[in-house]
Order: sequence, then structure tokens, then C-alpha cells
Amino acid sequence: MPNPAAALDLLLLPTWLVPVEPAGVVLKEHGLGIRDGRIAFIGPRSEALKLKASEVRELPGMLLSPGLINAHGHAAMTLFRGLADDLPLMTWLEQHIWPAEAKWVDEAFVRDGTDLAIAEQIKGGITCFSDMYFFPKVASERVHNSGIRAQIAIPILDFPIPGASDADEAIRQGVELFSDLKHHPRIKITFGPHAPYTVGDENLEKIRVIAEELDAAIHMHVHETAFEVQQSIEQRGERPLARLGRLGLLGPRFQAVHMTQISDDDLALLVESNTSVIHCPESNLKLASGFCPVERLWQAGVNVAVGTDGAASNNDLDLLGETRTAALLAKAVAGSATALDAHRALRMATLNGARALGLEAEVGSLEVGKAADLVAFDLSGLAQQPIYDPVSQLIYATGRDCVKHLWVAGKQLLDDRRLTRFDEQQLCATATAWGRRISGHAE
Repeated sequence: MPNPAAALDLLLLPTWLVPVEPAGVVLKEHGLGIRDGRIAFIGPRSEALKLKASEVRELPGMLLSPGLINAHGHAAMTLFRGLADDLPLMTWLEQHIWPAEAKWVDEAFVRDGTDLAIAEQIKGGITCFSDMYFFPKVASERVHNSGIRAQIAIPILDFPIPGASDADEAIRQGVELFSDLKHHPRIKITFGPHAPYTVGDENLEKIRVIAEELDAAIHMHVHETAFEVQQSIEQRGERPLARLGRLGLLGPRFQAVHMTQISDDDLALLVESNTSVIHCPESNLKLASGFCPVERLWQAGVNVAVGTDGAASNNDLDLLGETRTAALLAKAVAGSATALDAHRALRMATLNGARALGLEAEVGSLEVGKAADLVAFDLSGLAQQPIYDPVSQLIYATGRDCVKHLWVAGKQLLDDRRLTRFDEQQLCATATAWGRRISGHAE
């Protein structure tokens, strides 16, 4: 635990401080102190000003909260943003995205696309994200260099993918990367079987055994569409979630992404196994995949986090906007205006995300001893006035352009909207060059 007598590295003095835990609390005129990358002090401004600090930052009109956690995405797919819009999921995948990936995805694509995604996410208040894409070692290197926090899910399918000739090679690469990075302070490696319809029982069994041996998580698209569920019933005689339960994959380390189709039996399985659900409302809306019953899951005790999915199907990595959509959609799906209120929505985008990724002891809330992963939102603009509840204004009236500052493990990655470790102009130029190549307009 931090030594209270030692000087702080940084003291932040926002107008509002929202710790997320305890739930529903807004602290006004409080300070937060950082030492050695961790939260060392939270208390009234009057007490904070008595402490020694190497640097003091006044944050007037700002709300300081835990950094947002994007619990599902495909980072490098930023370079496919807008490539094949307004199409059904399987048409989008089989006729457009998979062929494009086979042609274009290599280590350079993943390097440049991941950098673009990380920079976009930092500017949007995201301090931690989950990535599930090809060449995960390259993605890990970009995360390491950028200063952000991430879960890297090793993509595994029954057929060849960029960077792995088969599932066995992908699993071997995953085990090796897990071993190499198991002590990394900001990177967590997990296993990412793509979906029940692209990974058979034999490979799922291999993944289950290895994940248990390594105490690693499993991240998987599940019940994304009604078609996926119906196809499984016709071909296998059981729903995909039931199959995963029978194979022993479900549990507190399993992350079920999408879950737009949930029966009473599915819900019971999720509750019994303590499986987390990761909700991606805007991707589901855009692909007409269905609606995850968030309020029903929440009331049953299921941990629900939120993710953007990839920029090819969203088309942005705006988790604040995603959370607003999630809150509004939850009300419509539940038929109740009280469903997923603003404070719970923020919790879903922070602490629930941390819990889903197995990081709740480290991040997701502002508590002494946790890593200083923080974001400061500027609520001083016209669109946020007047302010009765700053969390409501954050969720319902604020865009990601109000993200002012961001820290990961006490290191500032965004300072007054300026990226501290990226050249934004160069990122745009690189992405534009990729767009010209992919569209066939390269000069």
C-alpha cells in the first residue's frame, strides 16, 4: 500500500470526482494523489492541499473518473473502417471482410491499424481495451510502446488465418506469448476462439485445457445472431451457450461477447457459471444482430461490460458514445425508463469491464492502492449546462471530444487533448495511404 508520509508525484484537483466504487457516489471539491503510478490519496480538497506533491493540477469544471474500459474490439480493423457498410453479418464477413483480411492483413497492417486504434481510444477516454485480432504479438508490441493497458486475445479458428496456418499453431503462439508477457504490468494475454460456428469441439477442448493450466481467460463471440443459435440447434441439437457449458468452457474467466439471444436456460447458465457478458450495442444495431437484454442480465446478477467491437462494424471506437447507446437501448428493450441509469452505465464501462477482464483488483474504480488509470472529462461547455448530476451529463450530454486528460498507471497519455506518445498527423497520413491501397487508388 502507498506510504501516506511520502510526497505525491501528482495531485489532481477536479470539480467532481466519481470513484464508481462505492456505487452512485459523486465527490465534489476532492483531490486525488498519485505516487509511483498508483492512487495514494483520495480526500477533501482542504486535506489534499496540505500534502506535499511534485506537481499540482487544477481541473476546474472537470469530472475525474476511472479510465473507460473497452471490453471487446478488433483494433487493427480501423483500417477497414467504412469498407463494407450496411450489410448483414454473414454477408459482411464472408463476402467482404474475410476476403479483405486474406488479401491485406499482415504485420504492417496490424502495426499501423493498432496504433490508429490506440490513439483514437486514448483520445476517447479509454485507458484499457481488449483486442482480438491477427498477429497478436505485433499488437502487444504496439500496446507496450503506447503506454495503454490491454487484454490481447489470441484469435483461434478451425481454418488458416493471417499469421497462423491452423488452430494448433495459433494456440502454440498464444502459449508462447502468454509466457513472454505474464509479468507485463499492462498487458494480459487470453485465448480467443472466434465463435461457436468457426471452432469445433476438438479445438475448444484444447483451449479449455490450456486456459485452465495457465489460469487464462477465454474471450469469444457467442449468440451474436438468432441465425447462429438456430443453426446450432439444427446441426448440433443444442444452443451454442449450452454446448460451451457442456464442454466446460463457461466460468468466471469466460467472456461471452454479444449475447443478443438469451433464453431462460441461457440466463441460468450465465448466472450459475458466473460468466461475464460483453455488450456491443452499436455493432449489433448496425448489423441488425439483435438486442442484448442488459437490464435482465444485470438484475439476475450477471456482470455486463461494454465494448465497441471493431471499427469496421461500428464505425468508431467511442466507448462513451457506446455507453450512452447502451443506456438508452436498455430502457427500450426492458420497457422501463429506470433501466441502466447513468451511474450504472458508467460502472458498466469501467469496473464491470475490469471485472470481465479479470483486472478489477487493479483498475476500474478510484480506490487507494489501485493503478492510476484516470480520465478527466471537461463539463464546462454549453452543452453540459446546467449541471444537476455530473454523471448524467457525462452519459447523456457529453461526447468524447470533452475528454481533456488521460493517465495510465500515472503516466499522462493525453494532455489537454494532445497525444503525448503519438504524432496524430502521421497516424492520419498512414491510414490514408492504407485506404488508397485497399480501395485500389494508390498513386
